[in-house]
Amino acid sequence: MPEFSVNTYRIDPYKNFKFRVKWDGKYIAGVNRISGLIRRSEVITERDGGEPSAAKQMPGLISHEPIILQRGVTHDSEFERWANKVWKHGRGGGSEVSLKDFRKDITIELLNEAGQLVIAYRVYRCWPSEYVALGELNANCGTVAFESLTIRHEGWERDTGVAEPAETAVD
Repeated sequence: MPEFSVNTYRIDPYKNFKFRVKWDGKYIAGVNRISGLIRRSEVITERDGGEPSAAKQMPGLISHEPIILQRGVTHDSEFERWANKVWKHGRGGGSEVSLKDFRKDITIELLNEAGQLVIAYRVYRCWPSEYVALGELNANCGTVAFESLTIRHEGWERDTGVAEPAETAVD
């Protein structure tokens, strides 16, 4: 089976530098790094008493690694706004958490070099577990100031409605 069913001439896999993140129906500005989508199965080892010294292994609980979003610091407050739904200083006892809407589903989209959507993943029941409003500052370095949001979630799946787009030649 060819790796690309529509663009059968294509031999190169998709690059990792064109992507976007969406929640609440809008794309989030400036995200320049997303950690991987990682799912792990706990390994359960079991051995029957009458068997030789060999054990069987089987899958146990499934866990999902957190997703870390990073972007340069700007005046867009979307990361902070979501983090404040989990805990906001000064709201008063019992109202620090917005229980109604601190969880949300997000979409992570991968684009090809031409900017066409090629793969999308839906990530379910996400909530921010860590918000870094201003990363490390260093006067001896000429880089961008970063903020990051660590998201916990309950799983993800590939959006099978996103099909391989037809790539066209440019004259």
